[in-house]
Amino acid sequence: MNELSISLPIADRSYRLAVDKEHEELFRKAAKLIDKRIKDYSSSYAYKDKQDLLAMVALEYATGYLQNDQLLSDNEIKWKEKLLAIDQALDEQLKYEASNVL
Repeated sequence: MNELSISLPIADRSYRLAVDKEHEELFRKAAKLIDKRIKDYSSSYAYKDKQDLLAMVALEYATGYLQNDQLLSDNEIKWKEKLLAIDQALDEQLKYEASNVL
């Protein structure tokens, strides 16, 4: 494993993490994205401390994750139905061709 120890600033705190080297940029982008959303919320809403803003960002991203998960699930069902229809059509064609050969 190619682990790397990095420090990510989020909401004016630094968090040390051990991540795979290939995922470092992903974690850095995520931390910047979280900080940007915190800044956006801080300019739009009243808050007592950064934890309120972090909760809002967490809720936003969790909701987005669940929506994407549902969309993927729905798409998977649609693709399975389409593939089953193709499979049935191929089976019927093969049976038809087999009956005409004999």
